[in-house]
Amino acid sequence: MRVAVGSDDLYPVALFIVKELERRGFEVIKVGSLETGKPYPWPRVGQTVGELVASGKVDTGIVICYTGTGVSIAANKVRGVRAALCFDAKTARGARLWNDANVLALSGRLTSEEVAKEILDEWFLTREIDPSERENIESLKRLDAERCT
Repeated sequence: MRVAVGSDDLYPVALFIVKELERRGFEVIKVGSLETGKPYPWPRVGQTVGELVASGKVDTGIVICYTGTGVSIAANKVRGVRAALCFDAKTARGARLWNDANVLALSGRLTSEEVAKEILDEWFLTREIDPSERENIESLKRLDAERCT
């Protein structure tokens, strides 16, 4: 599985996530500070990861900034992206199960390594959406397709 991981700064949790994903056998595409080694604009991080996901060049994406909010907003500007800001494993599971989220947004300030591991576990273990949410997710996809570019 290919995963794009982008961050606007070299937060310890961002570096940890790259190593953890590689340890799990994922191919990691680094974006932003993880690629350049220096601060990088969070809107470009969200956009770049979003475009990689929407184009199918990667299977999923993870974006990180100080709060996680900015990169999630930026990623959600890309047609086809459903980024979810998650602070715990249950929220990550729900984002996949009920919202078919394809980009995980995290706070570089608040997410510990242990919590990040738990979030990653749920994000990658939850592969199927809840059948009762299928109509809502399809409605969301139609809304996204109708948006002006």
